[in-house]
Amino acid sequence: MTTMVLGLTGSIATGKSTVSAFFRELNIPVIDADLVAREVTEPHSLGLQRIAAYFGEKVLNPDGTMNRGYLGQRVFGNPAELKVLTNITAPLIRVAIIDELAAYKVKQIPLVVLDMPLLYEQHYETVVDQVMVVCTTEEQQLNRLMQRNGLTQVAAQQRIDSQISIAEKIKLADVVIDNTGDVAETKRQVVKWLEEQSFRNEE
Repeated sequence: MTTMVLGLTGSIATGKSTVSAFFRELNIPVIDADLVAREVTEPHSLGLQRIAAYFGEKVLNPDGTMNRGYLGQRVFGNPAELKVLTNITAPLIRVAIIDELAAYKVKQIPLVVLDMPLLYEQHYETVVDQVMVVCTTEEQQLNRLMQRNGLTQVAAQQRIDSQISIAEKIKLADVVIDNTGDVAETKRQVVKWLEEQSFRNEE
């Protein structure tokens, strides 16, 4: 049996996490790229050592963990420093993700989801078989991000602008999930896609 790898992405605050959680409810394995990114920057990791070497000791909390708030302030709105951070972490993340996918393929799992916000930005199209993009309106996206993260409009817009626009991702997608409505409608679209692909989750 061949394993299908579905890349799940969107833009920040478009509802990708809602869809990811739904796949988990259906017992479909999900690789969370954000979680992998945290794992490669754990205390004493090579990733965190390299980040601290460039960004300085302020990037470290007293307990040795990464000060994500400080790092976020440094890189968002600063393309040059965001590129440095990406160049440090991206290769480590890619190796970890490919290793995890390989393990699922050995087990012949029918469907595995790679939940990755920056799938297109990091060029993972070649790693997955299809890409599902979760979208919403630009206004909804901005408002959700401001409310969720407690950001000003300017700060929220900077984070949105640091990614490829949702309109461009929709053009590139194999599957588009419209998350402008309620959760039930979003789930209905996911179930329809699963049925079209003839996937059956194991209870």
